[in-house]
Amino acid sequence: MGDLEIRPAAEDDVPAIVAMLADDPLGAQRESPDDLAPYLAAFERLSADPNQHQVVAVREGRVIGTLQLTIIPGLSRRGATRSIIEGVRIHADERGSGLGTRLIEWAIAESRRQGCRLVQLTSDAIRSDARRFYERLGFTPSHVGFKLPL
Repeated sequence: MGDLEIRPAAEDDVPAIVAMLADDPLGAQRESPDDLAPYLAAFERLSADPNQHQVVAVREGRVIGTLQLTIIPGLSRRGATRSIIEGVRIHADERGSGLGTRLIEWAIAESRRQGCRLVQLTSDAIRSDARRFYERLGFTPSHVGFKLPL
């Protein structure tokens, strides 16, 4: 991994993040990298919320990975704080390099540092490779997720 840096995303990183979000069959259907305005507005909201951590993995000045970590205080589980990992993406040139593992390990360590008792994530049911990846890292497919488009 050499000179890899995992750091908070900056506004200048948004185009690279959006490009990675759009670079797969699912993302290609729902992302619009040619119109950055909604992403920049969302990034501003993320940046203002101390419980949101949009991070990027950078090597030699190039953004090659990203994820969003959300910290959620709660009452269940005896008042446990949990985290949710979302939007994990690795640049196509870096897939299979171990970078995804490094990003998830960072998210788990940060969750522990923030006092979380549980880390959770979802992955689209058609992403069988992602499911194997997360299971290899110790995540268990324990729940059925539901979504309601608004």
